[in-house]
Amino acid sequence: MTDNQPIALLRLLAARLERLSVDSRWARRASGLRGNIIKILEQADIGEPVAAMRLDLLTDTAFDILRRAAQDIPDLEALHKKR
Repeated sequence: MTDNQPIALLRLLAARLERLSVDSRWARRASGLRGNIIKILEQADIGEPVAAMRLDLLTDTAFDILRRAAQDIPDLEALHKKR
């Protein structure tokens, strides 16, 4: 993995967190996490070193929130079959 891959992944995750519906119960946590990710991205953009452990923690947490938010999305096919 190159040095820029974790940063690129964090950029992608920040964009995905931003797209969560405000109605999602995970939206508030996603917003706070996104703020932390943006701070790290700004650090990286100006060339400051960022601890790999911090990158890993933010990445894992972002994936966890996105996974949980996705599980809350209703299955439209199943809802359609119930009618």
